[in-house]
Amino acid sequence: MKKNKFFYINFFIFLITLFIMGCSCATIDENEKKIRSEKINNFYSEWKGTKYRYGGNSKKGIDCSGLVQAFYRDKYNLSLPRSSKEMAKKGERISRKNMQIGDLILFKTGWRTSHIGIYTGNNRFLHTSTKKGVIISNIDSYWDSKYWKSRKIL
Repeated sequence: MKKNKFFYINFFIFLITLFIMGCSCATIDENEKKIRSEKINNFYSEWKGTKYRYGGNSKKGIDCSGLVQAFYRDKYNLSLPRSSKEMAKKGERISRKNMQIGDLILFKTGWRTSHIGIYTGNNRFLHTSTKKGVIISNIDSYWDSKYWKSRKIL
């Protein structure tokens, strides 16, 4: 009888482990990808070209964390902290290869500085450039060597 009980307890733990692992690696379906892409594209069309301004949070000028904060507030009614440093602690950490549309992507641009954007799929991300304002960039360009981490918020 003790062997049977031991077997069922271990089997139950095994099933829970599989469930938890499955949840952390879940991918979004095509419909959700389309919805997220539309939200990002609509937001981008509203903000495209808005100039960079450190600490800015309006169409007169916005910085990277202000842009991310505005996106999640406007499109998902989610409240995120104002700084990229604090945003880097939110949600669930995910690997770069598991990023999905709408995930946060963070870069280390200096010893004490970071940059943040929103992953748009196809190795691209929405962010604010100090020279070009609000744009979508390819991660494989300048940003590849600066990659720090990704966070799942949605």
